[in-house]
Amino acid sequence: MELPAGYQHAALGADRVSVALEFDRVSWAMPVDDDDELPPYPVPVERSWLVEGPGGAAAAMHGSYAFRLAVPGGQVRAAGLTWVAVNPGHRRRGLLRAMMDEHLARTAARGEVVSILRAAEEPIYGRFGYGRAADQLHATVPRGAALRPVAGDQRLDVTFATASAEHADLVGTVHSAAGRTRPGWPARDLPVLRQRVLADPPGLREGAEALRLAVVRAPDGAPRAYALLRRTTVWKHENACYTVKVEEAVALDAAAHHRLWSFLLDLDLTTTVETPGLACDDPLWHLLVDRRATVPRLCDSLWLRLVDLPGALCARRCATGLDVVLDVTDTLISSNHGRWRVTSAGPGTPTHVTSTDQQPDITLDVRDLASVYLGAPHLPGLADAGIVTEHTPGAVARTSTAFAWHTAPFCPWEF
Repeated sequence: MELPAGYQHAALGADRVSVALEFDRVSWAMPVDDDDELPPYPVPVERSWLVEGPGGAAAAMHGSYAFRLAVPGGQVRAAGLTWVAVNPGHRRRGLLRAMMDEHLARTAARGEVVSILRAAEEPIYGRFGYGRAADQLHATVPRGAALRPVAGDQRLDVTFATASAEHADLVGTVHSAAGRTRPGWPARDLPVLRQRVLADPPGLREGAEALRLAVVRAPDGAPRAYALLRRTTVWKHENACYTVKVEEAVALDAAAHHRLWSFLLDLDLTTTVETPGLACDDPLWHLLVDRRATVPRLCDSLWLRLVDLPGALCARRCATGLDVVLDVTDTLISSNHGRWRVTSAGPGTPTHVTSTDQQPDITLDVRDLASVYLGAPHLPGLADAGIVTEHTPGAVARTSTAFAWHTAPFCPWEF
């Protein structure tokens, strides 16, 4: 889609980073003071773009990261779309659609087979072919909630400190190791991203304390888990009723996971613990003795767009053998549109994708294929809802079984 008259795409450039930072504050109504020390702009400037309006002022912007994304049985190159915003004074003019077209074209030209994002509002990106590919669970857990025992957790120590830039390597190393094989977990490789997760402008604390870091260590001192958290001071009738808000919790094994949450659920002066977004199969849900005492909330975690459909499907593995013809509708990327035969001999073997004129077994939109790409078992539900059409009896069940994965897809951080 072409931009309206008077608007043009423009590279951000290193000399205009301040424009991006100010645009972000205005577009997202960030409650920070002018003297707050904000973290540096994290998106590579060569992947950052403005839409300039009449007179050259910034009317919209977007950028993307070059991610390595874990997918079932492998990894793909992915464009992590971010900092997408339109100035309130320039809305309803087609700027978002024009930016999305530009982003998808650049993504394809770089050889990145998928685009991913974290959505500020759920209804926005489906119309651009993005599917809800991973979910997350949040919960409010009472202090002292009992956990089932796990062998080895008592051998582990916990340290507690104010989070700072000096912890970037520790947090980054554990984070990368934990997500190496979790579909949907993009590696946080850039140094600026490792630093940004520890940034703590007072204006964004929402009345809570400074960011704290709890680290679980093995007997030899090696970090096995960490949590970033804040406590909010609340007193009622002379009684402390603090809330612990956990921003991020990552562990490398079962014992470390148990030790971390045992610590978080038993901090002095607190009454409730708010979890971060966690994978739908996170060990915490299995450790809790009384899940009814929690207040869970399900929401989207990651949205994914297939940019190079055959390239993306070939890069992932299937859990079972498969031979299916998919009739895929894609109104934005014509090279994805059409019928594709997907075959696999089963676990550990390559997935093959070829264009075909055979009769389809399943008809679906590219956004719905994207929603199952990381292993989420949405396909039967989409068929039951009338969104996906099955032409060959049993094809949806077979395809769903082959596309499913042994760990739930999940993206643990906002990028």
